[in-house]
Amino acid sequence: MFEAASIIYAAAGLAVFAAALLPRLLMRAPVSMPMVFLAAGILVFSFAKDLPDPDPVAYSDVTIHLSEVCVIISLMGAGLALDRKVGRRRWSTTWRLLGIAMPLCILAVMLMGMWMLGLGLASALLIAASLAPTDPVLASEVQVGEPSESEEDLEAEDEVRFGLTSEAGLNDGLAFPFVYLAILISTVGMSPSAWFPEWILLDVLWRMIIGCAVGFGMGKLLARIFFSSPIKSVRLANYSEGFVALAATFLTYGVTEAIEGYGFIAVFVCAVTIRTGEQTHGYHGVLHSYIEQLERLLTVVVLVLLGGAVARGLLEGLRPLEVVVAVAFILLVRPLTAWVSLARGKTGPWERGVLAFFGVRGIGSIYYLSYALSKGEFAADESALWRIGGLVIVLSIVIHGITAAPVINALDRARQRKAREQGDEAQAPNTPV
Repeated sequence: MFEAASIIYAAAGLAVFAAALLPRLLMRAPVSMPMVFLAAGILVFSFAKDLPDPDPVAYSDVTIHLSEVCVIISLMGAGLALDRKVGRRRWSTTWRLLGIAMPLCILAVMLMGMWMLGLGLASALLIAASLAPTDPVLASEVQVGEPSESEEDLEAEDEVRFGLTSEAGLNDGLAFPFVYLAILISTVGMSPSAWFPEWILLDVLWRMIIGCAVGFGMGKLLARIFFSSPIKSVRLANYSEGFVALAATFLTYGVTEAIEGYGFIAVFVCAVTIRTGEQTHGYHGVLHSYIEQLERLLTVVVLVLLGGAVARGLLEGLRPLEVVVAVAFILLVRPLTAWVSLARGKTGPWERGVLAFFGVRGIGSIYYLSYALSKGEFAADESALWRIGGLVIVLSIVIHGITAAPVINALDRARQRKAREQGDEAQAPNTPV
């Protein structure tokens, strides 16, 4: 007779082995790793009745901290992967998605929540803010790859992968002011005089400034230690210690949160700042590789538990209008708002469509929902918020997982064809289509 512990160890080993193989096996298939592990979680928890319910409400603390760690690790990975230096024009696609598309998404979903679902203002704003950010964890199929070591390749990132990666890196933190606003409205009421001063001074100005400042300062300090410390034995880039990326992530996040800043912003800014130091050094690849592997392991855990929550009733009581809102958000709201935000930008129509469509939702939304529900007064709408959020995440995993590889591969082929027609195949990644 097999013991439960033995089965758990064997299943964990199989899951880790699958996490290593699946991204390569599914590289060109219309199936993604998140789809596989979400389905695995649904199957396991449907048939293994003795396993405890992975209920995000009953285990809110576990949900908050597990999703939090997964997000900050993925933010470090996203920042380390970006080859392009920060700039107003170089990052123009990112600024458009953050400054135009995300606020429009929040407004549209908030209005749908109030008018179609009958949610109060605070609850409607919470679900809108939670779903607004593009997820840095589940969007690996449409994001940039390993950091480049070649001087010639540093500006060669194609606009779609770069735009989605940089957007995901920053909008997780930029959605936080709206989450805090929803919490404030739920606790102190709708009168602006009750919440506006605290919100604008603390949640918008202070937390964002501190997040950027600490992230930049930590990135500069760590880049100096890694690459140019006067003490050679401290110059960690010489020793290929990849796990230092985890230390940078936790240190930056912890310091920022301790002084009431946005840790999500700080971690991404820190990673981008480290990346700009000695850009062609191979140590960036070592750091990114370690973070990527750790992110993949945590993602497996979260997705299996999410699948288990779905199997055990997370979507129970789902109403037709909630399905309509979730589908409309994935297929209409995000694509339309992103398309509008990118008008007259430097992307071609093909690229603009892909950027608009692949607004992947995932683990960041889980964190925001679980955090806000633990801090605010949303008891009356808690089940509905989890149903809507859970459905949007599942739909995103399935729809974007099926379409990501075929669409991105088709986009790459279109760029190569156009570059050949123009007689400059070396510039294929930068060729707008």
